[in-house]
Amino acid sequence: QVQLVESGGGLVQAGGSLRLSCTASGRTLSSYAMAWFRQAPGKERDFVAAITWIGTSKHYADSVKGRFTISRDNAKNTVYLQMNSPKPEDTAVYYCAATQKNDWRGGSSYDYWGQGTQVTVSS
Repeated sequence: QVQLVESGGGLVQAGGSLRLSCTASGRTLSSYAMAWFRQAPGKERDFVAAITWIGTSKHYADSVKGRFTISRDNAKNTVYLQMNSPKPEDTAVYYCAATQKNDWRGGSSYDYWGQGTQVTVSS
């Protein structure tokens, strides 16, 4: 079973940049497709981005397409979310998640979750 720990959250100005990291332990990361989700106060958890096992394919929510980039370094057992030009509406707790299921684009496919990292975007 894989354990996930997010880091890199914090306060960022709108239009700036921030990079989130998710480090895995317990199992090699290359066994999993990975994704980022987020949950704003009072809202449901939403899908942000996903990446396949070796990074050949990526999938993004429309709200972040062109601004956020998901990537992975399996040698470091780490997945990243580069957040460029963030907006105040991107403020949320960001979670990374892992799945071994084929439907890596489906939000319900993800079985393993980190504890989350807070991202706050100021205007």
